[in-house]
Amino acid sequence: MTAETTEARIDALEEKIAYQDQMIDDLNTAVTDQWKEIDTLRRLVSSLLDEVKEMELAARATPGREPPPPHY
Repeated sequence: MTAETTEARIDALEEKIAYQDQMIDDLNTAVTDQWKEIDTLRRLVSSLLDEVKEMELAARATPGREPPPPHY
């Protein structure tokens, strides 16, 4: 191997590593953004479930039917 070939190979490897580092940073950013969105959605779902439970309790607390008349 000549010095030029070795230098070319090292340059190619350095270039490849630079692209890989950039790709890792991009993927890390994407994953971080997705986790933030997932956390927001989890909180929203939890809030909605609480509201549904409150509505169910309120529906059970109010009488659904009127009692029969006294002559019935």
